[in-house]
Amino acid sequence: MVARQTVCVSRLGGGRKGEVKFGRFLGNDTVTVDAVVEGWSTRTREAVAGRHVLAIQDTTEVKFRTDEGRRRGLGKVGKGNVYGVLVHSMIAVDADTKAFLGLVGGKVWTRDGVATVSHKNRTLSEKESQRWIDTAVEGKEVLAAASMVTDVNDREGDFYPKWVRGRSEGLHQLTRASQNRSLANTNECLFTVARTFPEAGSREITLAARSGQPERTAKVTIRFGTVEICRPKHNRERGLPPSITLRLVEVYEANPPAGAERVHWRLLTTHELADAAAAWQIVDWYLLRWAIEQLHRTMKRQGLRLEDSQIESADRLLKLAAIATSAAAITMQLVQARDGTTDEPASIAFSEEEIATLDALNPTLEGGTKLQKNPHRRHSLAWAAWIIARLGGWNGYKSSKPPGPITFRHGLEYFRAISRGHHLGTV
Repeated sequence: MVARQTVCVSRLGGGRKGEVKFGRFLGNDTVTVDAVVEGWSTRTREAVAGRHVLAIQDTTEVKFRTDEGRRRGLGKVGKGNVYGVLVHSMIAVDADTKAFLGLVGGKVWTRDGVATVSHKNRTLSEKESQRWIDTAVEGKEVLAAASMVTDVNDREGDFYPKWVRGRSEGLHQLTRASQNRSLANTNECLFTVARTFPEAGSREITLAARSGQPERTAKVTIRFGTVEICRPKHNRERGLPPSITLRLVEVYEANPPAGAERVHWRLLTTHELADAAAAWQIVDWYLLRWAIEQLHRTMKRQGLRLEDSQIESADRLLKLAAIATSAAAITMQLVQARDGTTDEPASIAFSEEEIATLDALNPTLEGGTKLQKNPHRRHSLAWAAWIIARLGGWNGYKSSKPPGPITFRHGLEYFRAISRGHHLGTV
């Protein structure tokens, strides 16, 4: 999938024989979605060692074309008469270098009918919300070698049991508030009290392109302070404390440009906020959440075009979605590494055998002058990306346009064929 930038089975197979093999693989009962998801983190475990990791979670809806007579066993997603699967994933991003280190874990599923019991009358274990806690708990084992972990979520991850059960040594939380919660020992609510905090400074932030909005710069002001949120009155979970103490950072854009959505975030966190610099750090970490949105775009319309798949059954589509998530992550790592701004090892995306092939290829792609040499540290991901880009047709000069996804696609396809031959020659 990485090499061909597609999930189309006929293209992946490279012919009828390969197509049949790939179809049998997806249809094999011993190939499970859980096993594929478990494999997401194979190289991430080592990549996170000694780092402060932002463990960013989110869910995306993968919508497939269906009609009344051809639902393919899929459940409803989103609003209206739309069917598909849901992919919930957690990715690891270095809090200091901003490097995308790989996938941590998650869940891929399709809904089995529509819930008949109201949301407030169901326990957490009966709700899809449970996935946020389960993914964080499972991620702790994958991220065990990290020096610190901050679980970063958008508004859907803001619910009281998660704040309580996600707290542990070495694990922090950072979530955009979705609810105007009641506060302990006061008649005020969360959003109201935020406006009473003194302003702590203003600066410009860069907002990534999303939902039809182009990338832009916004001048925002922050306020921050400590809040004690109350347990919701109608929460049915047992053993939850009556309140918990968190820190709140309000981010507000006073004068957005015409037609742009105003920035107004309330960011809740378990991190201590000693001063304005610490509050701005929370904002910067939250801005890195765009990486998981980019992962989802790479899976779908702007990359692998997962939603165009014509595979007939839900169980196979679930496996395909799980595999596509892993492929999209590798593509993102290569594109990010091309400039050499981070010093990640090639091992976070390539096996030992593939790195040996890269070693053999590098001298054949370098020219006689310094400008034509691979400028990156040997066995770094940037070094590997330079080689893959050269195989894809990039000329290697800094003055040229940086290689993009299409160049990497061609380079990877060529490289995979070379790597297979190189490995066979050394067996």
